[in-house]
Amino acid sequence: MILIILAVILAIVGLLGSVLPGLPGPPLSWAALLMVQLSDKGHYSPTFMVVTAIAAAIITVLDYVVPSWSTKRHGGSKAGIWGCNIGLVISIIGLPFGPQGLLGVVFWPFIGALIGELLSGKAQKEAFHAAWGAFVGFLAGTGLKLAYAIFAIIFVIKEIF
Repeated sequence: MILIILAVILAIVGLLGSVLPGLPGPPLSWAALLMVQLSDKGHYSPTFMVVTAIAAAIITVLDYVVPSWSTKRHGGSKAGIWGCNIGLVISIIGLPFGPQGLLGVVFWPFIGALIGELLSGKAQKEAFHAAWGAFVGFLAGTGLKLAYAIFAIIFVIKEIF
């Protein structure tokens, strides 16, 4: 029973780690699958466990590579990436305050990237283009992590019940 409770906690924290910076969402989600497998409820195949572990590792690496690649591809700088992350933190602070908080998760990372690029000395048009690149990279990385976390939650629930 302890392993199942731990699996549920890890699955939830893995989902949160898909949007919160600093929490490794995919590895935590995979750990939830591992806890289920180690319990008396787990019936995953070894192939499933290996493939999901590799997927978690690849997604984790891509989450660091894709935003930087997208930002650089659009002429951005580290200031844009930092601004995007700061905007994400601001949006998370606003999340409990209703629907505008949910919109903020999309809005603030872009605004943060734009401000970061403007502070780095870019002209408005260049800063907007670079901020867009940082934002697209952020969305791609977050989307991959969310998809994996949801996948893991589905499989955790499926095995538990």
